[in-house]
Amino acid sequence: MAQYVSFNNSVEVNGRTILSVVDGMKGFESTAEKFLAENGLTNIDPDNWYPQQDWLKAFQQIAVNIGSKTLTHIGSAIPENAQWPPDIKTMEAALQSIDIAYHMNHRLNNKLLFDPQTGKMTEGIGHYHFEQSTDKEIRITCHTPYPCDFDKGLIKAVAIKFKPPGINLKFSEYVASGCRNKGQDRCTYVISW
Repeated sequence: MAQYVSFNNSVEVNGRTILSVVDGMKGFESTAEKFLAENGLTNIDPDNWYPQQDWLKAFQQIAVNIGSKTLTHIGSAIPENAQWPPDIKTMEAALQSIDIAYHMNHRLNNKLLFDPQTGKMTEGIGHYHFEQSTDKEIRITCHTPYPCDFDKGLIKAVAIKFKPPGINLKFSEYVASGCRNKGQDRCTYVISW
């Protein structure tokens, strides 16, 4: 699946998550609001729902007009803005919970894609697949419509927020898996220490 193209035009994202664009562009909030507004996203209410495709179009405009590093900053704002599973204590648990948080903040046909009460996840938006490849290496494979640079910021911010004290993290892309920037349908990122 291509970046910036929703898997289904009925997918919506909550306003709290959309506001991470503004938070991720600190100092340039009016520019962030301009890109959102140009794509029909105005007066964002954190508790309302908005078309994912409109948000993806705003991301694409930001990438073209400002650059991919801004998408990384926006991704890094997600853990502070989006709903997240409670009681996360370890970096591994936090990284594994990205997929659950992703589904908690999206809905399809007015139905949340993750129900925290039942633990039921509904398909329709792709996944962030967690793999503990060694005792000091984790791989996250992203199969979503979001841009690579956004995912890099998200994954790095989650790892840093929950990393144990005294360890140094290394982040890299697992190039053997391909990249959405190069036409593949997924990217894999490696966190090691």
